[in-house]
Formats: sequence, C-alpha cells, structure tokens
Amino acid sequence: MKKTFKKIASQLHLWLGVSSGLVVFIVALTGSILVFEEELEPVIYRKLHVVEVPKDQSPLPMDNLHATVASAYPKQRIARIAIEPHPDRTVIFGLVKGKKEKDVLSVAVNPYTAEITDTRRENESFFHIVLQLHRYLCLEDTGKLITGVACVMFLVIMITGLVLWWPNRKQTKQRLTIKWGAKFKRLNWDLHAVFGFYVLPFTFLIALTGLVWSYKWVNNMIYMTFDGKPQQKREAPANMGITNAASTGTLAKITAETNRLLPHPGRIQFTLPESDSLSITISKVNENASIANVVDFLYFDQNDGHLLSKRLYDDETTGMKVRRLVFPIHTGSLWGLPTKILALIVALITATLPVTGVIIWVGRKFKKEKKVIKKSVAPHAVGSRAKVTVS
Repeated sequence: MKKTFKKIASQLHLWLGVSSGLVVFIVALTGSILVFEEELEPVIYRKLHVVEVPKDQSPLPMDNLHATVASAYPKQRIARIAIEPHPDRTVIFGLVKGKKEKDVLSVAVNPYTAEITDTRRENESFFHIVLQLHRYLCLEDTGKLITGVACVMFLVIMITGLVLWWPNRKQTKQRLTIKWGAKFKRLNWDLHAVFGFYVLPFTFLIALTGLVWSYKWVNNMIYMTFDGKPQQKREAPANMGITNAASTGTLAKITAETNRLLPHPGRIQFTLPESDSLSITISKVNENASIANVVDFLYFDQNDGHLLSKRLYDDETTGMKVRRLVFPIHTGSLWGLPTKILALIVALITATLPVTGVIIWVGRKFKKEKKVIKKSVAPHAVGSRAKVTVS
C-alpha cells in the first residue's frame, strides 16, 4: 500500500512537473525580480522619480502642479496623483484618455518648480512588462488561465515532492544536507530535493496566495470564511457641494487635511473620478504599521474639498484585513527588508527546481534506454561469439 502510494506520488510529481516546469520557471524568476520593485524603480527610472531638493523652499501647492499637467495635456484626463513621503521625489500624475485606464501616461512633476521632468507609458515600463509576464505570460486571459492551472499543479507537485522526500531513519542526514563534493548526478539530486524541502513552506504559501489573482472564487472564499458574506463593493460617495462651484486650492486643502487626519508617513494617492458627481478618493499607506499594506481611505468633495467620509483600516472587516495580507505575503513585503530578502532567495531557488527536476528525469530516462539497449544487444553478442568458436 505504501509503495503504491509513493508510486502514484512519483508519477504525479514527474508528469505535473514536466507539464508545468517552464511556466513555474518563468513565474518564479519574474517574481524574484518583482520583490524589490519598490526599491529598484527610482534607481532604474531616476529622472522620473528623483529631484534635487532646493534649500529653504517648500513644495508648491498641489493645485499648481495639477494646472501645469492639465495645461500640457489638455486632451487627456488626470485620473491619479501619487505623492511619495520623501522630499526628493517627484509627484506622479497618471493620465488616461476617456475610460481607457489600461494605457496610462505617467507624468512626473518637480514639486518645487512645477516643471515636468519626465514621462512614460506604463505599458512600456520594465516592471509592468515583468508583471505581465509573471501573471499572464504576456498572453492576457489565455496566459492567466495557464498560470492559474500551473499554480494548482505546482501545489500538488510540492505535496507529492514532500511524500517522495520523506526519509526513513537511515536517510535523514542525507535528505537534509547537500553533498557538495559529490558527482554531478548526486549533487543535482541534492540541489533539487534538499533545497526543495527547505523552501517548501514558503513557496507553498506564495503559490497558494497567488491563486487569489487567478481565481475569483478563491478571493471570494476569503470574505465568506472571515465575514460570512461576499466582498462588498466599495464606491466613492457622491459630492455634496454645489457642482461647478469649485473653490481655489481644493487639492492643497485635501492634501493638508489628509496629513492632519493621518499624520503617519506614507504614500498618498488621489483617485480623481471621471464624473463630476463623485467624490475624490484618497488612500494613504501607513508606514508606521507593524505589517505592510495597511492603508486608510478618505473621501473628499471635489468641488470644495471638505471631508465626506472615512474608511480606516482599523474599521475594516476581518475578511478585508486578511485579503490585504495576501499581497505582502505573496511578495515578501510583509515585514519589510528581512522578508523581502527571504522571498528573493525562495523565488530564485524555486526557479531552479524545474531545471534540476528535468535533469533528474532526463538522466533516469537515458539510463533506462541504455539498459534496454544492453539487454537487446546481449543475446546477439553471445550468439556471435558461439558461432566463431564453432567455425
């Protein structure tokens, strides 16, 4: 019974691994690149993100920066504004045409001079392409289906791999250590089995949380489990002020009020609605929180900038708080730099597993074929020797 179970596990591990290996390799490798996206983005695109801080000068009001961008791009709508908490960072305006928010033009503005320092199409940026490859293999819905199936297969591969790895008393040391001085075949097996065992808990958790983006029912299951009901749709409330009676300095007023109500450091994002009847949504990350992805929301009237309502993280449902944990767990940003380094190492090792696994499979297949050839040649060889002796 035990041998049969292991044989089934072995076949599942082999053929699911061969089927999904390339996808797992791509997803793990791109995932390792995305771990430090936040840190690498201003390094790779320095002109877009970084400015020189002038002495004894405060940032200009947000309305001045908004007016500069609106004047430079009159045919496009400003949909988002991102303000970083660091003084040497630009303010990024996200522009769209109509309702097509997939093709976003990012416009960077110097907050001290209102000068446009750089622009880029988000669809053409390095990390956007890496993310598309990570989630969709750059194949949109078809790619999403492939990565989703491969993710489920990989979860089964890890479970069957643990079954195959599980040692008896004599094998424990061998299964927990890598014999670096061994021949290539043994070393490759150790790299696959031993490294695979050590990263399994982390890789399993990363793959499991990845299902949230692949399958809507997984996302819904979080809310049903912790809240007892599906996710509630969140919409910005309607404006209460008089339409077309906008006061001057509205964005500056909203920024100041946001920092007063939420004094902790963190990235602020304005979401400006297409409709005049809806309010402005403000989100602010709490960088003082013990875990990542703690975000508070405020809603302001876009006509006169007065506060309409709040949606604070502390008041969120348990389901929403658990759902917010999914992203930092998946990316390794849960507890900052230590967990990011761990996620990077885990992702890189995970990317090697399909490679070492294929090498093991090819080696065994070659060995079996070699045995078959020897067996088929052996009778012929004996007969030839006998014939020579007789003559």
